[in-house]
Amino acid sequence: MMANLKGFYKRSMVERIELLAAEIGLSDEQTTMMRLHQSVIGDNQVENYLYNFGVPTGLLIDLPVNGRLVNVPMSTEEPSVIAAANNGAKMMRAGLGVQTQASQRLVRGQIVLTDIVDMVTLQQYVTLHETELLQIANTAHPSMARRGGGAKSILFEQLDEQRAIVNILVDPQAAMGANVVNTMAEAVADELRGQGYSVLMAILSNLASEALIHATVRIPVAALATKQGVTGAEIAVKIAEASLIETLSPYRAATANKGLLNGIEAAVLASGNDTRAVNATLHAFAARSGQYRGLTRWTVAGAELVGETTLPLLLGVVGGSIGIVPAVKLNHQIMGNPTVEELTAIVAAVGLAQNLAALRALVSTGIQAGHMALQAKSLALQVGAQPDEVGKLTDLIQQADKIDETHARALLHALRNGK
Repeated sequence: MMANLKGFYKRSMVERIELLAAEIGLSDEQTTMMRLHQSVIGDNQVENYLYNFGVPTGLLIDLPVNGRLVNVPMSTEEPSVIAAANNGAKMMRAGLGVQTQASQRLVRGQIVLTDIVDMVTLQQYVTLHETELLQIANTAHPSMARRGGGAKSILFEQLDEQRAIVNILVDPQAAMGANVVNTMAEAVADELRGQGYSVLMAILSNLASEALIHATVRIPVAALATKQGVTGAEIAVKIAEASLIETLSPYRAATANKGLLNGIEAAVLASGNDTRAVNATLHAFAARSGQYRGLTRWTVAGAELVGETTLPLLLGVVGGSIGIVPAVKLNHQIMGNPTVEELTAIVAAVGLAQNLAALRALVSTGIQAGHMALQAKSLALQVGAQPDEVGKLTDLIQQADKIDETHARALLHALRNGK
């Protein structure tokens, strides 16, 4: 450890920047940037806080979900994501939009037991005392049960001859539920320890298999036609074929699901929810058959392209950073302050829109055309173009034979010298 950074967490926000600047030689410009992006909220959110690292937030406009048009803030650093989502939403609006269904919304808490001598006796104990164990869980967080949520059932899961998991299924109401479920799981773990069982750990599972949402969209194939003259019917057939490949090749599926998450993660981040939990559950769910597969499926039905996805999504509209970060509260207001069910439907619909736009681009003009147009603008900014130069330099970069930093700098120099 750097000697001068000892006890860093005890220092104030201003002192931390001064210490770090002295230790590694930061410039005045760098320290000023950090100070301008500090907040008391951030200081209370993370250990050894320095500053808020900003992610651009843009708007997905008029996403059609369950009969409504929703504006969805999306936070991402990748240039093409929000443009693609808007393109997908536009095609979806040619039909009735996305329809969703969700039968339940439960979080799984897990108490892992080891060194079990008599598995049958343990299972019988859990079965006979289920009501008592649920009461212990709900007593640990009584407000959740009073609101109609709380621990609802227990599932016994034998892992091998000496290991098992006692699963508690919890309705977290409007929250994502991590802290609630962990508290309940630890309370039940204490009870099991009192009965003489060896508890290894007690924690929630992020595989949200009890919180599935199914989303469907039907798009008239005419809405898929390209400016280059390829008919919508041709595009629809190719999208369906590309979608099939995602179920057959894990390599194609990994890239397809990354694209799906481009949209989902951007919407989840903007909503103040846990992007890592969503990533983990979606990837685990994609591999549930034993082979990693794409999470969406597109087929042609008559004159319509039909898209479907089933996703395990556990989100919240209360708790965590949602109630304390002003930008998150603003984003919820932009979406119309959705309920947790509505937010889940919105995020699933964003995923479908993102996947649709990507597949259409892949089977028609190719993915690079749209990507490079936006990358050219990023490159213009990267080489130091001023606001009044960005548009002209972007056009020059796109017209060039090659797109790289060295060539962009040369183009900027030529632009400034009137060449």
